[in-house]
Amino acid sequence: MTNDRAPATDDLRVERQDAVLHLTIQREDRRNAMSAAVLAGLTQAIEAAQGDRTVRAIVITGAGSKAFCAGADLQSGKAFALDPSEPVGDFARLLRAAKASNVPLIARVNGACMAGGMGLLAMCDMAVAASHASFGLPEVKVGVFPAQVLAVLQHLIPRRRLVELCLTAEPLSAREALELGLVNSVADDVDVALARLLGRLLDKSPAAIRRGLYTLKKIETMAFEESMAFTESQIALFALTEDAKEGQAAFREKRAPVWTGR
Repeated sequence: MTNDRAPATDDLRVERQDAVLHLTIQREDRRNAMSAAVLAGLTQAIEAAQGDRTVRAIVITGAGSKAFCAGADLQSGKAFALDPSEPVGDFARLLRAAKASNVPLIARVNGACMAGGMGLLAMCDMAVAASHASFGLPEVKVGVFPAQVLAVLQHLIPRRRLVELCLTAEPLSAREALELGLVNSVADDVDVALARLLGRLLDKSPAAIRRGLYTLKKIETMAFEESMAFTESQIALFALTEDAKEGQAAFREKRAPVWTGR
C-alpha cells in the first residue's frame, strides 16, 4: 500500500509492504539519476519513518533492472549547480538523515550503481545486489571528483582500493563489490536475496535493532575509552527494555519470543 505521508513527487515511489518501507527512484529513462525531488523525497521518507515504530526496515532501489542510481543527472546541465547561499545541500541533508536513522536502511542494487549512487549504497546499513550490477566512481571522466560520497565510502573500502576507484574511474563487478564488502550478498534474482535478508532481520527484537543501530553509529568516531564508557551505559539500557525481558524469558522457556518493540 502507499504511505499516506509520502512526499508528492513523480520521481520517487514510496510504498509500504507490511513492516517494510520501499523507496524506488522512478527515473528509468535517466538511469535513475538523482534529482532535487528524489533527494528531498528520500530525506523526508527516512525522517518520517523514525517516528513510526511499525516500520522495521527501509529498502532503497531504482526502477527497472538496468540502474540502481547513476548519480547526478548530467543531462540536466545543472548537476553541480548549488545555491551558494545555502550552507547545506540536498545530498548532504540526505546523508545526514541516513546517518541518524535508527531504522535499518537496505540498498537493493538492481543495476548500475555509479557516482552519487555509490553514496546512496554506502549510506545504507546493508545491501544486496543483482549479479549483473556494476559499481563505480566515474566523476574524473567529466572533470569532477566523488567528494561527498567519500564521507560514507571511506569506512567501507580499504583506502588504496578507494583511491584507485576515484582516480581511475574503473568499474567493479557485483562479485568484486561483494569481495570488497560493499554489499552483503549477490544473486541472479536480487529480490530473492532481499527477501532472505529481510526474513533474517524482521524476526529479531525491534527495540534491540533500533537502539543497536543508534549505538553502532554513535561509536564510529569515538576513541576507545569514550566508546567503552558509552557502550557500558547502553548495555544497561538494553537490559531494561521489554524486548530484553521477553527474549530472555523465551530462551528459558524454549519458545519463540513475542516482541513488543519496547
